Amino acid sequence: MNNFTRGRLFSFKYAFAGLKYVLVTQRNAWIHTTITAAVIVVAAFLELSFQDWGILLLAIGLVWTAEIFNTALEALVNLVSPQPHPLAKIAKDVSAAAVLISAMISIGIGLLTLLPPLIRRLTP
Repeated sequence: MNNFTRGRLFSFKYAFAGLKYVLVTQRNAWIHTTITAAVIVVAAFLELSFQDWGILLLAIGLVWTAEIFNTALEALVNLVSPQPHPLAKIAKDVSAAAVLISAMISIGIGLLTLLPPLIRRLTP
């Protein structure tokens, strides 16, 4: 196996280690996991179009990406500022706000995408 391929495999190993860290240590990631699974089940039940699936997957990816970056930023802030500092608090608060905004937008996308076909499916 050449060095290029080996390097790519190691980068996947590190990425999966980071994802595992987020899933094991972040309580909000557990909530994201539950909601992600529920949205996928409902979307499959509704037999959504590819376009609707794409929109939902983008929304899910937005929240997960924000959560992962938030976790990384919190770890970095804890490393460089182990003592409480007003700027460290701002960095953590703003990063958490990014997760909140992405989650709120995703809820709106989920409702707009799932609610109309769900109502049509459930009404006689």
